[in-house]
Amino acid sequence: DVQLQASGGGLVQAGGSPRLSCATSGITFDDYAIGWFRQAPGKEREGVSCIEISDRSTDYANSVKGRFTISSDNAKNTVYLQMTSLKPEDTGVYYCVAGSGYGCYDLWTGEFDYWGQGTQVTVSS
Repeated sequence: DVQLQASGGGLVQAGGSPRLSCATSGITFDDYAIGWFRQAPGKEREGVSCIEISDRSTDYANSVKGRFTISSDNAKNTVYLQMTSLKPEDTGVYYCVAGSGYGCYDLWTGEFDYWGQGTQVTVSS
């Protein structure tokens, strides 16, 4: 079975630097684009960041560019999202998504194969 396990969220103070993890199983890791979406009440779903595993190409939403860094560890089949300088508006449920044969543009348009369980990130001021 394909599993996308998001973890690392929690309650963090503004300015904090948590790292989210997306541990995958059941996929050929380097065939995939893997990204993070977030959803908060009253806001539309937002694509946060994405990495194309095969060439390590990355993409970021303008709202997080310069603050978040996405990376992958092939040995662990895991994608990380290192967040820094968190703001209250970063609050939301962060979901890991994955698509085989897709690029990050495809993920942003909703074209992906798997949607994992989210991890809640709450940023307090």
